[in-house]
Amino acid sequence: MKKIFLVSVTLVLCMAVFSQRISKITITGTGMVNDIVVGLDENIQVYLSKEGQITKWGFDRFIGYQENYNDYLEPYVGRVEYYSANEDAALRGKVKYIGRTLLTYYPSYEMESLRGKLKSIGSLNMGYYLAFDDKAMAGSLKTIGQQTIAWYASYENEGLRGKLKAVGPTSIAYYGSFEDKAFRGKIKSIGSNNFIYYSSSEQYSGSMKSGASFVTANGVKFYVRNY
Repeated sequence: MKKIFLVSVTLVLCMAVFSQRISKITITGTGMVNDIVVGLDENIQVYLSKEGQITKWGFDRFIGYQENYNDYLEPYVGRVEYYSANEDAALRGKVKYIGRTLLTYYPSYEMESLRGKLKSIGSLNMGYYLAFDDKAMAGSLKTIGQQTIAWYASYENEGLRGKLKAVGPTSIAYYGSFEDKAFRGKIKSIGSNNFIYYSSSEQYSGSMKSGASFVTANGVKFYVRNY
């Protein structure tokens, strides 16, 4: 009986650890990151900006059935707690618990560029490029759990600066400024997944010609929008 209890506890802990993950990264038609989405248990999705700010969160009823193309979320009706007025000034009013997942933030005694930023979602720790890093990536997410996030630096081609360069081992490439105006700056490849667009001389100019809107590379799902 004791062994069964220990196995059950271990399974619950493992589920809690692995339930937090990068569930989707949305990239716009201009090649900029729109959202980095972290999935929790109970089909809860937390949307982050590239700077690690929570833009929205809620229950995604589409999970397991179809893709959530419009990023529609319903209010979560489970446990929700916020940091109180008695907490550190950088934390006050921010969401603390969503379900059983604890969210932490960098407190006011941290360096200025980190104060109030999201520090962790459950088991996922967030790291950031700091003010003394390259200016095109300073303030942006550097790590989410075990995944490293890289951005094109200020010494890169002007059309690439600040765009997503890699997530873990997955590299992201873009059409350059010398390409056809209908698709310059758009996603060219995500890992081994390639994208081709209609040229300015074709019908549906700029729309995706080949390649899937949703691709999964090294366990991370990417949503490439046409707009």
